Amino acid sequence: MAEHFPDRQWGSRTNLFARAASRFAATKPGSRLVRALTPLDRAVLERTGAKYTVLGPIGAPVVLLTTIGRKSGRPRTQPLLYVHDGDTLYVIGSNFGQAHHPAWTANLLANPTATVAIAGERIQVTATPIQDPDKDAIFQRFVDITGAYAAYRTRTTRDLRIFALRRA
Repeated sequence: MAEHFPDRQWGSRTNLFARAASRFAATKPGSRLVRALTPLDRAVLERTGAKYTVLGPIGAPVVLLTTIGRKSGRPRTQPLLYVHDGDTLYVIGSNFGQAHHPAWTANLLANPTATVAIAGERIQVTATPIQDPDKDAIFQRFVDITGAYAAYRTRTTRDLRIFALRRA
């Protein structure tokens, strides 16, 4: 049996502030604000060993994913919301509903070996793209975290890539 990933979430997704933030994140201005906060969030996560995130007070589960750039060969780190499933973490390439896939998804397709930082631990993982029919059920779990994902899906015609991350 594979070892479970740690799970550290603080804040609450059900408080008034979190519900308002989720609704705002689903709007285009909200998406722009979250994208603008990404460098700050990355810095907070890196400095705290992925124990704290800018989005923590609203109960957002965030992991730091480090992939190897498919062109540069250099490490590329991105904070991402995740769905925790014991020995599997799921991440989604929503890119806030933009027309193009986020670079980290192409990096994982080229090289599925990556590292996650979660709850103060750095863990080597292997990424596997999720195929239909499992995608809809996993996507719904992201919508359960924040309804913004439903809005992101309506903004683009591309298929949102979802990956399962398991310990290497």
